Amino acid sequence: MSTLPVYRWRLAPDGLATRRQLRAMELRPGGQDVAAQLERPRRRRGPLVAYLYRIDLAKPVRPMTPARWAALAKANAARRTCLKCQITHSYCMPTSLGMCVLCAFPETSTTVRSA
Repeated sequence: MSTLPVYRWRLAPDGLATRRQLRAMELRPGGQDVAAQLERPRRRRGPLVAYLYRIDLAKPVRPMTPARWAALAKANAARRTCLKCQITHSYCMPTSLGMCVLCAFPETSTTVRSA
């Protein structure tokens, strides 16, 4: 296995892009291997690493079908539903609490529920 070329932050050659950059161009890696690596140095820890893919080998993003939209809506509804009170809120449940804020801190939110 050969080693990947490593480029410093903002110095990657044209024709390479990260996943996020590909997505902004409405592309996806499409099964291709990582072409290079981008490193951003940090002071106290190891460098941040981003993988680069060739733009010419990227494929278009698959279109959203009605079934995929339905699955996404169902997953988002599950993230917004409190497991304790079963109320669907307008925000996602904090994973650190495992329930809505109103259930996690009932003593501070009693006036909010009655309003």
